[in-house]
Amino acid sequence: MAVGVAVGALVGVVGWWAAQGPSRTKPARNGAGTPATSLVLQPLTKPHLAPGSDPSVLPGPVLIADRANNRLLIVNPKGEVVWQFPRPGDLRPGKSFRAPDDAFFSPDGSRIIATQEDDFALSVIDAARRQIIYRYGTPGVPGSGPNQLWNPDDAMLLPGGWILTADIKNCRLLLIKRGQHRPYRIYGTTTQSCEHALPSRWGSPNGAFPMSNGHFLVTEINGDWVDELTLAGNVVASWHPPGFTYPSDSNEVKPGLYLSVDYTSPGSVETFDRRGRLVWRYQPLPGAPQLDHPSLAEPLPNGDVLLTDDGNDRVIVIDPRTNKVVWQYGHTGISGSAPGYLDDPDGLDLAPPYSLLIRQRATIGRP
Repeated sequence: MAVGVAVGALVGVVGWWAAQGPSRTKPARNGAGTPATSLVLQPLTKPHLAPGSDPSVLPGPVLIADRANNRLLIVNPKGEVVWQFPRPGDLRPGKSFRAPDDAFFSPDGSRIIATQEDDFALSVIDAARRQIIYRYGTPGVPGSGPNQLWNPDDAMLLPGGWILTADIKNCRLLLIKRGQHRPYRIYGTTTQSCEHALPSRWGSPNGAFPMSNGHFLVTEINGDWVDELTLAGNVVASWHPPGFTYPSDSNEVKPGLYLSVDYTSPGSVETFDRRGRLVWRYQPLPGAPQLDHPSLAEPLPNGDVLLTDDGNDRVIVIDPRTNKVVWQYGHTGISGSAPGYLDDPDGLDLAPPYSLLIRQRATIGRP
């Protein structure tokens, strides 16, 4: 049963996402001319990039959820690891950090939220101190009650301490207030029988990404749907991405244009419009490897596409104009934990000021 919520309690969250006044083209910065965050990035390794990689295609460092290595990395365009979590001493006694499959910066860049899908938890990390400061879910124990999740995915740390996350096998989305350990709002009906019957039932939602109009783009695995949802719980529209078997983590490139990946092998990445019409699909050049279960793609400011190619153990940038891989961190099809290697990287975000929530905040303006 969905949990009710007083309208007034959500005003701060909804108001932040609503467009107010003229939009900005750049995020707010502090007096020093740098993003408003205390996170310091310094090289921890030598550069490691695949041959032919062009560092200039990236606007800044990339946060990578290196799932099978149980770690988060920030890698700069030159291929240097400049931040890692956890490092020895970062985890308090009794704490674990297993299977992080997605990670995103908070709007001010000071915190990172990671979903640990197969460990049934999500963690908020103070990026500068490299410490877990909040956790929702009971690690290793799936469930649907208070402080329980069942394959959470793509949690977003919204302003005011709000967290929005997909809870895949519970067939729902949750709005959580950081510091509390029960859902503040449940979107849909808690069940293990997922189907597309909005707004009461969701077909295995695996992501809810911010849109420029203040709404959220939800992807449903079951039935291959993409939905536009308001935080108040209203479903504005639903449509199908074209030709997908397992749509994953759809997000907005600009109003009316959307980006998604097909989590299959061979996988694909494509852009499509609001009617579900194909605009672009990645076709590897002859001799280039096929995508193997890609899980998340994000647009870059220059028009390129950054994505995780999970089964190939790499993060890549594709130039849609040439369908060529122009940047790669990781060795294609070779897993590892040494510098330059990844093992089933499943999530990513650009570092501030180009991170997902900051980018969308710049688009819709600030209150």
